[in-house]
Amino acid sequence: MQFNDFNNAETSNFDLIKKGTIAKVQVKIKPGGYNDDEHGWTGAYVTKNEASDACYLNCEFTVLNGEHQGRKVWSLIGLYSSKNDNRWGNIGRGFIRAILNSSRGYSNTDESEKASQARKINSLAELDGIEFIAKIDVEIDRDGNDKNVIKTAIDPSHKAYLASEQRQAGSAVDNAVWG
Repeated sequence: MQFNDFNNAETSNFDLIKKGTIAKVQVKIKPGGYNDDEHGWTGAYVTKNEASDACYLNCEFTVLNGEHQGRKVWSLIGLYSSKNDNRWGNIGRGFIRAILNSSRGYSNTDESEKASQARKINSLAELDGIEFIAKIDVEIDRDGNDKNVIKTAIDPSHKAYLASEQRQAGSAVDNAVWG
């Protein structure tokens, strides 16, 4: 086989992951180079759009289990927007709370001291590499094409959380359709 002959090269699968699929994922934050000590944004994890002033985490989620293991999904987690009373930033904070609940094993309704402490981070670096149970969705990108996104983290109060954890452990539910 010659290096410059790609006829036998593996082809990639660009099919969408089914909307509603539940999977364990790991987050990788693409550093955006922006820091803001006032908000506690250090480590250059935040991306700032200079035109809109919006700040966000540019995230790559890698599926860790099931038939889509190894696939990647890209989504933004909003941290700040000057529009609509920072609604985007508030949605992003809620998503981070859900990620922490899912990753650290607490229900959204658990108000215990341990759960409260689990929802605190010292820096955004704690989110880089975190694993959690996610619900994969489909939305339309700016070019009008469908794309996978992750906007929901599943916590232990959801029946799909236990099922996904069992699949991760290699139980008999590996072949079930989730969604």
